[in-house]
Amino acid sequence: MVKKNSTKTKVQPYEIGELDHYLFGQGNHYEIYKKMGAHEVTKNGKRGVYFAVWAPHAVNVSVIGEFNDWDETKDRMKRGEPLGIYTCFVPEAKKGDLYKFCIETQAGEKIYKADPFANYAELRPGTASRITDISNLNWSDSKWMAAREKWDNKEEPVSIYEVHMGSWMRHPGREDEGFYTYREFAEAITKYVKEMGYTHVELMGIAEHPFDGSWGYQVTGYYAPTARYGTPEDFAYMVNYLHKNNIGVILDWVPAHFPKDAHGLADFDGTPTFEYQIRERVSILIGERRFSIMKNRKFPTSFWRMHCSGLNIIM
Repeated sequence: MVKKNSTKTKVQPYEIGELDHYLFGQGNHYEIYKKMGAHEVTKNGKRGVYFAVWAPHAVNVSVIGEFNDWDETKDRMKRGEPLGIYTCFVPEAKKGDLYKFCIETQAGEKIYKADPFANYAELRPGTASRITDISNLNWSDSKWMAAREKWDNKEEPVSIYEVHMGSWMRHPGREDEGFYTYREFAEAITKYVKEMGYTHVELMGIAEHPFDGSWGYQVTGYYAPTARYGTPEDFAYMVNYLHKNNIGVILDWVPAHFPKDAHGLADFDGTPTFEYQIRERVSILIGERRFSIMKNRKFPTSFWRMHCSGLNIIM
């Protein structure tokens, strides 16, 4: 018997494979954030960035950014079936670069979208995503995490202080908004919470959002701590600091709706990709879109639950 040569190319650990398509399609890929988005990898001995984005009804997709002078023709992405996940490896891309996806729609238009799975974003009013690497964040809360495993919610006291970082306290007299950074906030809120006897802090609207007035409840980046207050490293510092002081962290999570901003999730590939095709009148009036129940499972909460004590689901 003659052994047939396999035509399949071995999928690298960072690449989107058949299992990823299956789990993502089922809405059960709880670690999809490790594959989608932009991740620094080494391919054939070259260091670069692997990009992956879901745009099932797109005709073509390319990644544009500071690494290719925002040229739509340089880094075209390859479509993967059956779900229409586009991928490419760009050796010129590096941590800190801004980028977007240029999506050619079935109507022949070109739209420019931020990365739904980015871990860091350009500070508003900019709307691009920023390449970063969260795989090596300096988590120093192992003592807290070990104690959390043994924590009994039926026996231990819980007192939660809910707070919006952007309005709780600001630096007076500055030309900008005077927001506290994640690091500054960590020290200030810890002092207050310990004096008042709270056990947990619940942070309102921490994921990336374009409009300050929404208080973070109209999200465009479900995997990015907002850049208003600093970097992902700064966010990790805040969590570490609170845990060091025996204060738990709870986050508000908004899986029901998102804004219609052009760079966001709305009509992502020129069609209702994440939202219902038939729009509710109330959503149209207030300028937002409602997640399709199945499609909002594309954003599993496991990313945020890694070091946080819980999520408050805002519908």
